[in-house]
Amino acid sequence: MRVPRPRSLAGQLFTMQVVLVAVLVAGCAVFVYVKDRHQAEASARHRATATAHAVADSPSVRQAIRTPEPSGALQPYAEQVRRDTGVTFITIMSPQRTRWTHPNPAEIGGTFVGHTAPALRGHTFSETYTGTLGPSVRVVTPVRDGDRIVGLVSAGIAVDTITEQVRRQVAVLLLAAGIAVALGGTGTYVVNARLRRHTHGMNAAELSRMHDYHEAALHAVREGLLMLDGQRRIALINDGARELLGVTDPDVIGRNPAELALPAPLTGALLSAEPRVDEVHLTKERVVVVNISPVSGGERRGTVVTLRDHTELQALTGELDSVRGFAEALRSQAHESANRLHAVVSLIELGRHEEAVTFATEELELAQALTDQVTAAVAEPVLAALLLGKAAQANERGVELVLSPDSDVDDGSVPPELPARDLVTLLGNLIDNAVEAAAQPGAAAVPDGAARTRGRAPRVTVTVRTGAGAGDGPGAAGQLVIGVADSGRGISPEAAEDVFRRGWSTKRPGDRGPHGSGLGLALVQQITHRHGGTVSLGEAADGGAEFTVRLPLRPYGGGAAPGGTDRAGATGGAR
Repeated sequence: MRVPRPRSLAGQLFTMQVVLVAVLVAGCAVFVYVKDRHQAEASARHRATATAHAVADSPSVRQAIRTPEPSGALQPYAEQVRRDTGVTFITIMSPQRTRWTHPNPAEIGGTFVGHTAPALRGHTFSETYTGTLGPSVRVVTPVRDGDRIVGLVSAGIAVDTITEQVRRQVAVLLLAAGIAVALGGTGTYVVNARLRRHTHGMNAAELSRMHDYHEAALHAVREGLLMLDGQRRIALINDGARELLGVTDPDVIGRNPAELALPAPLTGALLSAEPRVDEVHLTKERVVVVNISPVSGGERRGTVVTLRDHTELQALTGELDSVRGFAEALRSQAHESANRLHAVVSLIELGRHEEAVTFATEELELAQALTDQVTAAVAEPVLAALLLGKAAQANERGVELVLSPDSDVDDGSVPPELPARDLVTLLGNLIDNAVEAAAQPGAAAVPDGAARTRGRAPRVTVTVRTGAGAGDGPGAAGQLVIGVADSGRGISPEAAEDVFRRGWSTKRPGDRGPHGSGLGLALVQQITHRHGGTVSLGEAADGGAEFTVRLPLRPYGGGAAPGGTDRAGATGGAR
């Protein structure tokens, strides 16, 4: 048997509100009825009192009482006053309670039915009593002739008359109550119809269960989730988003993302109302992929932002690019070796043995010179392999890669806190950018007075050392210094502030290739700051740009660089 589904939350509230409105209206109606009846009785008593006093104070009444037959003069007078005032009866009687007047002439001469003792003592009093005309609210007052009480006057209004008056008031009250219930029910229905749309017809148990699932899902999902309302204020943020964005403030709900001290490009993306798909952005320590989807619904309801950690994938991509570069360098070296071998073989076949030996010896010495220089100066195997591979790549593009004479890195001098992956990403990006700058058209055109020598091949100079060098300040011996200088066109001072911004590049957008995103220098700065180092931009001796990275070799806790960025501190970007 199918269990009936509980009423929706909106339906339950509608029923409760209708019952509440009905109870309130009924309570008000009863209160007004009781109050009106009490007021009607008080009004009847007041009218009867005024009528009795007027009759008792009339001189003609006292004069008629002195006559032998008071009824003859008093009966017409009492009936006239009764009709004029609207009371039910006016009875004028003797102190012995003998009636002189009555609405029913047959009752004249009979004994008054009711109490008269207080009036005989000179007091006016009222009571509800059942007499010959039925229940009535009556007033009895004495008629004085000087100091003597010569008669009594009783004026009253029948209870039926009061009830009829109240009944007419009740009819009007019920009509007003019905209108109030109808208006209250209509307003309640309109409000609950809107509530039903917002709650999608779910009942309280379903809403509570959905809230529990919602909270559990938010904490279980490792990806970051951020929801912004129509005013671009944070309406929801889960633990993953807090970690990826580096948000530690617990009271972040209701704030604008611009208040979170995030990089400007990332803040601009979060505040965007347009959908965005798989955009790569940088935080202080992470690479995140941002997807933004506006909330649809016919009005500006905000956006939903999802964040994925791309840091490890970006590092692995850098390693893959380095391996691909090594493979390409080996291919280039194999191609050049094959050409040289063919030249040697051809010389031998021509019988020029001495020229063949001389050519082979010179080529071997030339190829071995850089290898010997790199392995002698840089004993760290990862850095040495990277430099040799980049040298082959640069040579294929017509760029000479030179290792500076003061380069010196012993094997094991780089602590485990500086992962090889980060060093490859950092140095590889700097060399790639330098080779690209040196190989650009127009880079070899040297103006008069420049430091470069005319006609010399484009050059990239790399410095890698762990000791203090010329111009280093105190404490330089405890640093890993990586410097890369090129003979390109250099970077203008106006662009120095933006060089580390994500997306920055000296190349035109059409020249960046399918993977050009201007991310290299931004990653360099991020890695440098993560390991507590600094990165600076200056002018190279050859007239191009020179980047210098200083990383501490002593133990550190990561985080922001103690000294910040020397000349360009903006975040993100590649040349």
